[in-house]
Amino acid sequence: MSETTAPAAPFGRVLTAMASAFRDDGSVDLDGTQRIAAHLVEHGHDGVVVSGTTGESPTTTVAEDGDLLRAVKDAVGDRAVVVAGVGTNATAHSVELARQAEKVGADGLLLVTPYYSKPSQAGVLEHFRQVVDSTGVPVMLYDVPGRTATTIAPETYAAAAEWDSVVAIKDAVGDYARGVRIMRDTGLAIYSGDDASTLGWLAHGACGTVSVVGHACGDDTRLMVDRFFDGDRAGALAAYQRMLPAVDAIMGVANYGATTAKAALELLGVLDNRNVRGPLVPLDDDEVAALRTGLVAAGVL
Repeated sequence: MSETTAPAAPFGRVLTAMASAFRDDGSVDLDGTQRIAAHLVEHGHDGVVVSGTTGESPTTTVAEDGDLLRAVKDAVGDRAVVVAGVGTNATAHSVELARQAEKVGADGLLLVTPYYSKPSQAGVLEHFRQVVDSTGVPVMLYDVPGRTATTIAPETYAAAAEWDSVVAIKDAVGDYARGVRIMRDTGLAIYSGDDASTLGWLAHGACGTVSVVGHACGDDTRLMVDRFFDGDRAGALAAYQRMLPAVDAIMGVANYGATTAKAALELLGVLDNRNVRGPLVPLDDDEVAALRTGLVAAGVL
């Protein structure tokens, strides 16, 4: 890959917001989580995100988040960047998570817009400021209005970009022109936060992806990104096209995210179950059969 033509990628180019494994009794399965992290690194990833949405972070405690982060750091060592999800809808809680992540040794923080509370842009910026100021760890802001009900305004990005540790955005808004303007005006790197949009984001200046489908299609995701930055647009498109059945199967159903990621990991033999915590419910047999069909069509099963 020709890094002279590729935008800077402060957290690596191919990351997945990884699932957190749970035992049958609902407790955190650190060994299973380590297997997930190792599987990702062995299949094209140079970074992972722990305790993001796909890690079911709204259901885990501060102590569990610390245990998960330590386990993943131990599993991947220096082979991958480890980013800790610290975003919640309570600023003090996010500050506590950020400080813990710094102590554990996280390489970066993923900071989502506060969800449910629907703060003003002034509230969003103040939330970000308090979390950013609480550590010296580099930060990726996460904009996913479909889950948070709030979109980060360009002016809020511009203000946050003045802080040295804010270096990137994970974008799940899906407006390419808006993203190009934000990159141009702030200098922040953008990562695709939507697997179906990743190739389009690369064409619009994104530096990489924070995936979910990477649980099953890490090698093709890496191939797509590398071929794109090598100038092989046809090769990148071919890799993208090959993944589409898996993208549809993992992301294109109502009960998606951690549920489909864990079922995919079970089908791949990485996990021996697909346990999730409420309010999520595991895929039923018909949903698993449909998922299997998509993964077979994508060539990963």
